[in-house]
Amino acid sequence: MRKIGFILVLLFLFTADADAQCAMCRAVLESEETQNAARGVNNGIVYLMAIPYILMAGLGYAIYRSRRKVQESKN
Repeated sequence: MRKIGFILVLLFLFTADADAQCAMCRAVLESEETQNAARGVNNGIVYLMAIPYILMAGLGYAIYRSRRKVQESKN
């Protein structure tokens, strides 16, 4: 378990920068009059941001449940 935690910490510390197109996206979205594309991009950002947290919460719950089941079977 300690090894997996160490690997996860390393993965989070050494991430690649992915903000190369932010200035161009902002310029294009601000130039639009209806702002529909801007709303769509903002919603997409929220979805992309939420998915990893949901997956990690599900993984944490699955681990919790499996450990609890093992402890109950020992008793």
